[in-house]
Parts: sequence; structure tokens; C-alpha cells
Amino acid sequence: MSTRRRNQGFTLIELLIVVAIIGIVAAIAVPALVRARIASLESAAIGSLRTINAAESTYASSCGGGGYAQSLDNLSRPAAGSAQLFISPDVAANGVSKSGYIMNASADVSATTVTLAAHTCNNSAQDAVSSYFAEAHPVSIGVSGQRSFATDARGSLYFTGDGRVLAPGMTGATVLR
Repeated sequence: MSTRRRNQGFTLIELLIVVAIIGIVAAIAVPALVRARIASLESAAIGSLRTINAAESTYASSCGGGGYAQSLDNLSRPAAGSAQLFISPDVAANGVSKSGYIMNASADVSATTVTLAAHTCNNSAQDAVSSYFAEAHPVSIGVSGQRSFATDARGSLYFTGDGRVLAPGMTGATVLR
């Protein structure tokens, strides 16, 4: 008499092996995913600083009488008789968080007044100055980014690898290549 063995599913050992393999694959993939996410957020911060450079250049040539805005707030004010802002509404104020980075702009070290606030085309809250400084630092170091970035009226981008907030003058920062 022969007995038949019925296949009713997986054995416990087979299931444990599959779970172990999935765990190993996840352990390998997750750090790479985190690094890719951080790289994309850092790229977004660099793009935002380039946008600030363009906005400051436009502001200086068309509104500030050759002077730059001292804050993102001033760039977010439209010129008289226009609805167009100098900068995108998603970075319209100092301290705003965008793509895991906090953005700020201010007068640079030794900047002087070029145009009084009342004489700018958008009636800025602050005078237009000879040089600006803009920076972006991660909201959470290691989660949203590893590096901080900055730029000024020269248009070059700088960074630090430790995520600290950069101050005007960019002491300790390196040119981003």
C-alpha cells in the first residue's frame, strides 16, 4: 500500500529562510536609499541657492538701484504695479524650510547701503545693500542632509561637511565644484 504525501504549503524552515533573505536584502538596500535621499535633498538646496542668486541679480538690476535685498522677505515683494515676485513663493521668507533645508538671506559682511528701502521699486522693509549672503542648512543633520551650503554676490556656492549654519563671510567653507 502506498501512501501519498499531500503538498499543502511551505514548511516552517522554508518560510524562515525566505524571511532571512528578505531581511538581508533590506539591510543592504536601506542605507543606499537613505544616501540617495540625502543626495537629492542636497541637490534641491543647491538649486534653491542658485534661484536666490538669480533673484538677487534681478532685484539689483531692476528694483534695488544696483543693491541687493537683505532678506528673502524683500525678494518676495512684487514691484509696484506688478504681481510678479522676485523669488518663488516656496522660499518667500527667511527661516523657511524647503526640501529638508532651512533657507536664509542677509547682508554680507561689510555690506553698505546702496538704495534706501523707500526708494526700491517694491518698497522693501530694508535698504538695498552692496552685497548679500544666502545660506541653506539641514533641518536635521544626517536625516535631511549632511552638508550646509552658502552663496553671495559673487555667485559661487560654498559648503561645509558638518551641516552647521554658515555665517556671512563663509568662514571654514569650501568652494563647491
